Amino acid sequence: MKTSLRQQRPVMRRLFRELGRSRGLLALCVLFSVLQAVAQLLIPVFSGRAIDLMLGPDAVDLRALAGILTGMAVLAAAAGLCQYLLGLANSRLTVRAVEGLRRRAFERLSRVPLAQLDRRPTGETVSRVMTDVDTLADGLLIGLTQLLGGVTAIVGTLVMMLITQPCIALLVVLVTPLSLFAATFIARRTHRLFTRQSEARAGQTVQIDEMLNGGKLIAAFQAGDWFIGKFDAQNERLRDASLKATFYSSLTNPVTRFVNAVIYAAVGLSGALTVLSGGMTVGALSAFLSYASQYTRPFNEISGVMTEMSNALVCAARVFEVIDLPVESDGDAPALPVPEGRVGMSDVAFSYTPQRPLIEGLTLDVRPGERVAIVGPTGCGKTTLINLLMRFYDVNGGAVTVDGTDVRSVTRESLRRAYGMVLQDTWLQSGTIRDNIRYGRPDATEDEIRRAARAAHAEQFILRLPQDYDTVIGENGGSLSVGQKQLLCIARVMLTHPQMLILDEATSSIDTRTEQLIQSAFHTMMEGHTSFIVAHRLSTIRTADLILVMRDGHVVEQGTHEALLAQKGFYYELYTSQ
Repeated sequence: MKTSLRQQRPVMRRLFRELGRSRGLLALCVLFSVLQAVAQLLIPVFSGRAIDLMLGPDAVDLRALAGILTGMAVLAAAAGLCQYLLGLANSRLTVRAVEGLRRRAFERLSRVPLAQLDRRPTGETVSRVMTDVDTLADGLLIGLTQLLGGVTAIVGTLVMMLITQPCIALLVVLVTPLSLFAATFIARRTHRLFTRQSEARAGQTVQIDEMLNGGKLIAAFQAGDWFIGKFDAQNERLRDASLKATFYSSLTNPVTRFVNAVIYAAVGLSGALTVLSGGMTVGALSAFLSYASQYTRPFNEISGVMTEMSNALVCAARVFEVIDLPVESDGDAPALPVPEGRVGMSDVAFSYTPQRPLIEGLTLDVRPGERVAIVGPTGCGKTTLINLLMRFYDVNGGAVTVDGTDVRSVTRESLRRAYGMVLQDTWLQSGTIRDNIRYGRPDATEDEIRRAARAAHAEQFILRLPQDYDTVIGENGGSLSVGQKQLLCIARVMLTHPQMLILDEATSSIDTRTEQLIQSAFHTMMEGHTSFIVAHRLSTIRTADLILVMRDGHVVEQGTHEALLAQKGFYYELYTSQ
């Protein structure tokens, strides 16, 4: 657990650096905290003087007392105003810091390699960017206000007590560390529990995400009860972690209050003896007791803050892990010139994990304008080949080239801009039909958008929608059918006019008649451009210029449809089986 606390320190330093980005607001927080402490420190001085003015029955200086009470009222109002302004400045400071963290986390996720995202459950990542950041914000809102106010109060009251009665002040200082020791002892144990709580919460988010994304399949397989049982088990883990974290953290307040009560009693006893010996007045003792109370109260508050901050630091560490993910960097690499479309692979080797080789010794040469079909059984490496062409993953050995240039020597952005990709799994954003079509070309004109939709044979169903191109669709296409969503994705690619095209089962969700129209449209669009077509239905790629037949990561056959059938090899087996 000591290791955990040591790990907290760099997280805390980094968190304060984040807050330091808004120096003006941070300075205001410190200023209002100091002013509030000063106002509160002066009130006991006035109250002590007021008590000393009450000498006995009919021996009260009412005029002087009225002035003192007026001063106390002004100081109390000033302290309340400063506390309000401190809370306001702290809220703005926290909101800005959290906004910056969430933005940087989102920006980092948009730039990390796909391999990093593939290793993490989507719900767990969402939990870090949303839930953990919210928990961090709550901890900062509570923690900063009490921490700043507590520190200034401790320093101020300590100075006043040393001025008033140094000996009693030293007694307070010597006993106070017991409160800090108790709070630190408990915080060490709550850190581990808050870590478990965050992990359990992230696991719960993953399950909710899975249920929402697979709702139709869950209903079709009647797996709702199984998912509920799985969720209940995760919910129990979260409940247990939360209860234990809350229980141990709740011990902080009563323990520190007990220590503070002991300190207060010791000050009262020693102060009373000092008054009896003539060392101080009753008013001075009253002021000193007030300072002792003000001195110990922040320790109690700070101990509670330590619990909140422990939870906040756990969440901050998880957010920083996202922000620190490695990004795709091209360094000073130049952009890929507009390619002619010659794509090559030279002795390429690749595997997702070193223990399981996938592609080995793959070599091919695709001339500009050729339509290349990639076929083979599931898991043979077809989609992996596409990932290497787009440089979603880098090869482990060999090289992938475009026009003789190694793709690793140019920027990823320029390489991917040269390709147009349509996948079997459609992706559409929330927005209008028009916005989804022009996703790759925000500056496209209305006429260009409509031409692309007509070329993709999507305009027919678009015009039947309530507001045609202005119809707003929900997340991932909303109520559109799978085929309609696929047509929109095809129109989106047609609008960008790429030099090369990748179709990964792009027409698998479209009826046969529409598929023939789409194939004709693609043929027209890609005339003179290189295209790669991944297909399971071999009837759709008979007119390809080159068919690559893959098996266990190797190209075992290549040629035209007729030539491969004449060989009566593996392709012949695949084709006749359909």
